[in-house]
Amino acid sequence: MSRDDTKRGIGKVVSVAADRFVIEMHSGTDSFTVVGFDDVHYVARLGSFLMIPVQSEYVVAEVVGLRERDISSPANRDGDMDKASSAKYLDVVPVGMLPQTKGTFRFGVSVFPSLYADALYALDAELDRIFETDEPVERSPSPRTLPGVEQPTRFKALTIGTSVIFDGYDVKVRIDDFFGGHSAVLGNTGSGKSCTISSILQSLFEKPDEHRARGATFIVFDVNGEYAQALEPLASEGGIGVTQIVLDGSAQEGKLRLPHWFLEQSEWELLLQASERTQVPILRMALGLATAFSRDAAKELNALQNHILATCISQIISDETSSPSKHDRIVGLLQRFNTKEINHAKLKALFSIDWGKMVNADKMLDYLLGSDRYDGFIVEGLKLPTYENRAFDFAALGEAIDLAILYEEAHGNRQIRDYCSQMVTRFKSLEERAEYDFLRHKFEDGVPPPTINSFLHRILGTRPHEKSSIKENQIIIVNMNAVDDEVVELVASVVARMAYQMLRRANPRSRFPVHLLLEEAHRYVAEKPSRFAIDASKVYERIAKEGRKYGLFVLVASQRPSELSKTVLSQCSNFVIHRIQNPDDLSQIRQMTPFISESVLKRLPSLPKQHALVFGTSVNLPTTFKVRTAQPLPLSDDAKIRELWFHEAGRPVKIQIGPSVARVDEGGSAFE
Repeated sequence: MSRDDTKRGIGKVVSVAADRFVIEMHSGTDSFTVVGFDDVHYVARLGSFLMIPVQSEYVVAEVVGLRERDISSPANRDGDMDKASSAKYLDVVPVGMLPQTKGTFRFGVSVFPSLYADALYALDAELDRIFETDEPVERSPSPRTLPGVEQPTRFKALTIGTSVIFDGYDVKVRIDDFFGGHSAVLGNTGSGKSCTISSILQSLFEKPDEHRARGATFIVFDVNGEYAQALEPLASEGGIGVTQIVLDGSAQEGKLRLPHWFLEQSEWELLLQASERTQVPILRMALGLATAFSRDAAKELNALQNHILATCISQIISDETSSPSKHDRIVGLLQRFNTKEINHAKLKALFSIDWGKMVNADKMLDYLLGSDRYDGFIVEGLKLPTYENRAFDFAALGEAIDLAILYEEAHGNRQIRDYCSQMVTRFKSLEERAEYDFLRHKFEDGVPPPTINSFLHRILGTRPHEKSSIKENQIIIVNMNAVDDEVVELVASVVARMAYQMLRRANPRSRFPVHLLLEEAHRYVAEKPSRFAIDASKVYERIAKEGRKYGLFVLVASQRPSELSKTVLSQCSNFVIHRIQNPDDLSQIRQMTPFISESVLKRLPSLPKQHALVFGTSVNLPTTFKVRTAQPLPLSDDAKIRELWFHEAGRPVKIQIGPSVARVDEGGSAFE
């Protein structure tokens, strides 16, 4: 043992077991403190580390208990022992090995210390080596430099706060490990989750010198409208951009709009809650018909369109309804779906209404189905079209559902209309509800419809440039504070799925990392099936299992981990946990982190505000820290009860009740 090691000895190992050591402290360690050659060290904090030299390495041990006498010694026969002169003991558990000079920390103990081996307090340099954060900044290999910049640097480890165990020690996470996997920030309401996330992003993007994190993409699903205040000031001349897109359910210019044809077939099925046996086949047929008759339908679909119309009109003519009713149904059908061969003007010359009777019905059937005079439009063995995400009128889907039902009735299924009545009712409700205006795209003459690519450029903060893209914004805040959970669930699900599909098709893959920040994730990434239409958890479970290989990651923030999807949580590599007191939530954390000791988990119910426990692949050992203060703070301050309750008579309540959203000023009062 070196001379410096001798100076920082605090005691001797007096008991060795496979999973626990006992250290008797030196008599000079009053109040569990040691005056070292560099500082005064308090060495008995639960969770702190001690170094026990063994050959050319240290055994790293975590302090899990402290007491004033060995529990194995007999009771003092003279009564109470003399506490001033009694021996002090530390219970420690071995966690790993660290080379004494150079080298990295490794888990597990291969060589155990002998009795009476020295126990040393840990130095900051050794802590950096344990956590592998001894070089938080490294030189960038990029050849591009700016005038006056000799060698640009980049973060290797990111400071997220200060240790509550080791005085003055900065707690850091390794960039590649923390942001190269899925992470979760958990804690009770008011414990500081949004402040922690804001602080982490501020630390990342406030790098003062080159290079900055210009290649990052964070899509923030802000369901409480609190992150813009903390993150918008990060926009700077250094190439960092922050934009906010507001979703309020309307179709106003500048608001987030999600054209209905962006939805996948499975999302339509969930949105309309179509049953598997009868309604799903009709909906799939209707979606195919809606796009087959869409504005940009290919000319080669003309034969298919004529086949569908001829089949359905012949079915209307052949059914048992009255002639005027048949006339009205045929006219209504042709107003929405028509071709140059089958349209209202063309058929008007072939049939008419005379005192409630249809005239020349047989002649029209000959025209549609074929005869000696007419070729007809029926194509045997014709394959029906599939849904292709082409732009179509929202109302056309309702007509297409009726068209699909007619087509099915023409093939002998007379009960299909009754079976599909609930789905038709749900579609009509969706068509009328004001909160879904953002979904129902209205076409304007001369204005091309939005494309999936243009939507993705906006949501990913890029703009097209030749054959590639230019980054404009690194943080994209989707403010969903003004909409209900069912709208949040729909938008979150579709946006995540679109990003996943885009990155999955990218070549080369995993070259454009995207992070989805899911605030209040238990509201739309739940373990139990959603009571709303879309089940967003299915999309996120797939992203959690497969997204890493394509560069798509989730950062989950929730106050109810027990209600979150267990699949999503199980795939998280890193956890930042604030105060959690609910027994169900604590049990959930115990189940998903079996490698964390019980002594560590017992700290969670008593953690103060702005304090958290971090563990996972980005830190070698669990550690409790005080989160770096976010400046500015997110819009999530607690209500100042005394200030708002106790005031002079007649002071107005400065809050607007109505459609406008109230904000909170720096003093904590609400104003218009």
